[in-house]
Amino acid sequence: MGPFGFFFRLFVGITVVIAAYFAYKIHNLTLSAPVPHLNDAEYWGPGSASNYKENTEVKPFDISVKPELIKDLEAQLARPPILQEPLEGIGFQYGFNSKYLKDVVKYWRLNYLPKWSEREAFLKQFPHFETQIQGLRIHFIHVKPKPTKGKKVVPLLLLHGWPGSVREFYSIIPLLTKPNPKSDYVFEVIAPSLTGYGWSQGSSKTGFGAIQMAIVMRNLMLRVGHEKFLVQGGDWGSLIGSNIATLRPQNVLGYHSNLCNHRHPLSTVYHVARSWLPGVFVKEEHEDFFKTFGENLFYMMEESGYFHIQATKPDTIGTALLHNPVGLAAYILEKFSTWTNPKYRILEDGGLTKRFTMDELLDNIMIYYVTNSITTSQRLYSESFNIASFALNMDGVHVHVPTGCARFIHDLLHSTDTEVAVKFKNLIHSTYHKEGGHFAAMEVPQILYDDFVVYANKALQK
Repeated sequence: MGPFGFFFRLFVGITVVIAAYFAYKIHNLTLSAPVPHLNDAEYWGPGSASNYKENTEVKPFDISVKPELIKDLEAQLARPPILQEPLEGIGFQYGFNSKYLKDVVKYWRLNYLPKWSEREAFLKQFPHFETQIQGLRIHFIHVKPKPTKGKKVVPLLLLHGWPGSVREFYSIIPLLTKPNPKSDYVFEVIAPSLTGYGWSQGSSKTGFGAIQMAIVMRNLMLRVGHEKFLVQGGDWGSLIGSNIATLRPQNVLGYHSNLCNHRHPLSTVYHVARSWLPGVFVKEEHEDFFKTFGENLFYMMEESGYFHIQATKPDTIGTALLHNPVGLAAYILEKFSTWTNPKYRILEDGGLTKRFTMDELLDNIMIYYVTNSITTSQRLYSESFNIASFALNMDGVHVHVPTGCARFIHDLLHSTDTEVAVKFKNLIHSTYHKEGGHFAAMEVPQILYDDFVVYANKALQK
């Protein structure tokens, strides 16, 4: 054999070894990672756990606001706002337009606050409760349907995100709790304020992220008497719901999300490939849901600044917004503009009242303001996106509970079924909606409800 033959065989041998190595790695990526162990009773309240004895009572919770707080807010809003004029011809491209912000503040002071008793009564229309779990006061709305012949009642854990609140669910709860001739099921809704949001107490300890919150939310469902339940969520609610299905699948009848996303390496490979070659991986009728690689990169750089701040220095930005109603409104409402439809950025009013009423938007702002929860809500980012959380490898654990994915065209990002199925091995429902954005439960409640009912009929009959 000449030298050429030797080097050829050497080349073939090296190629085979490299190919085998990558095949081994890819095969490992298709396997499920082990479910991480979490303590169901870990204490997150102030001080030492040694003196803590959990009060398991579930009792009504009064969300009334002290009149002096409303008076103080009126006084703050009455001060002439000192704002920088926007650049000429600019809408919301640089953030909240200061010209329109003056209109929002004026409406808040002269139209909204004078009818606060009416708005407060609206927020109280559903039964509110509290209980103590793992050292934290947890607030939740609990609405039971009226007994209806021929309809099976199914418990549903409904989870919101940031910068939303339980206010997002006020239009969909009545739909979920009333019988539907197209479904054999009606839903008993438990809608908690996420820990550190609204009336739910924030953790006093570091290390409390979306994974740990999943345990608290699951424990809440056990506390109200439900060993098995459905989960629905968007934004943080989607991730927390996914974590519940990952950590405690024995309690989850099914998981439905309107933000279907995870960070499994194999899913990322599919995502990059799809971004470069959308025509290969996406059906033609769904192409407008997905951005090219360059579009996606530019969009995320432009819209993720808040994420980096809150994931690194939540207390700094929280301090800037605490007891600062004008700043709080600008910071939160800007997201309700761009995340509802990115095209609204070119509008001076951000298109805010195209899909929501100003009262709806201010209800949500008021929940953050009267509970002083903006800082604790933002800490969820820093506690969820860190080395300790990533080390648990939740994205690598397969989920086998019946899963549904509803995509709304203007949401921040989307994943194909191939990407979703890397983690969720029982994807039984996948839809694309040409209307709606990030806050689907609040913007298009009927569409989200109809989607969920179709999914639930499939999941519960399995």
